[in-house]
Amino acid sequence: MKLAILFGGASFEHEISIVSAITVKEKLKGFELEFIFCDQDHTFYYVDPSRMKAVTFSKGEHKKMPRLTLQNGGFVKKSFLSSTVVGTSVLNLIHGADGEDGIIASMLDFYSIPFIGPRTAACVFSFDKRYTKYLCEALHVKSVAYETLNKNDERKVNVSYPFIIKPARLGSSIGVSVVKEEKELDYALDVAFEFDENVLIEPFLAGVKEYNLAGCMIEGEIKFSIVEEPQKNEFLDFEKKYMDFSRSATVSSAEIDDKLVTELQNTFAKIYINLFEGALIRCDFFVVDGEVYLNEINPIPGSMANYLFDDFSKTVSGLLASLPKEKRAGVSYQYIHSISSAKGK
Repeated sequence: MKLAILFGGASFEHEISIVSAITVKEKLKGFELEFIFCDQDHTFYYVDPSRMKAVTFSKGEHKKMPRLTLQNGGFVKKSFLSSTVVGTSVLNLIHGADGEDGIIASMLDFYSIPFIGPRTAACVFSFDKRYTKYLCEALHVKSVAYETLNKNDERKVNVSYPFIIKPARLGSSIGVSVVKEEKELDYALDVAFEFDENVLIEPFLAGVKEYNLAGCMIEGEIKFSIVEEPQKNEFLDFEKKYMDFSRSATVSSAEIDDKLVTELQNTFAKIYINLFEGALIRCDFFVVDGEVYLNEINPIPGSMANYLFDDFSKTVSGLLASLPKEKRAGVSYQYIHSISSAKGK
């Protein structure tokens, strides 16, 4: 089964995407894999699987590799006398901007290229943390209380200390700070506003239980991963999350009762159904006083959350065979013909 891994992108998470792609390469046994690298200037390159090493990109060696163009149904690799179509089925593994904001999804849809990943509407509600809050409100899913702040607003925060500041449209804990007292506020906002014009401010919940659950729709039913309880200190900072993106060993299930597992799965299903079909996503949850709260949706999780599945290759294979079919409007020009006939032309 052929599958092209699309990675890179013009994003603060560009390098993380490279790490994810290298990790997924080792986990997708039984696939005939192709690798398509999107450089930060939005040039696409065909990367031989044997060259899938971090130094290939850090040294700029990819720039000597075949460039790709797009056509309906796939990417095109041209040589002197011929051209070859590659990437006829794609796994979108671009984290952050481009991959998770809907740009790549729209591009692949436009060129009728089947792909694993969030569709444009799903990207809208998961890439911007403010819109994720709106989605929770619409679906009656609990989430932590929050405020938003724009870089041009007065730096006034009503949330009690300590609180956490997050760029609205960035993952991997980049630009995130825990603010424990007023003297730390300006610096934390300066850091966050380096990455986004808008930030989300939430109360910092000390000692909260956190659980991660991944899943995707296969043959009309959600295939759930195990539930993981991530190990963390104060919060999952960039360095720990960066290392998480190279995880490949299957982790152990959280030691929780069946009732909580079912509640986490039901909440996941509320978020996933009718929005995320075609994608493998991971939801990160808080449990506070026995209540489940959505913390974050990861529409393209690090290394595709491979470590949460007993048989990751089988899961991806099933998802690839269950992608939603895009409906396109038929064009017959009947309206124009009827106008022309009425005018006698």
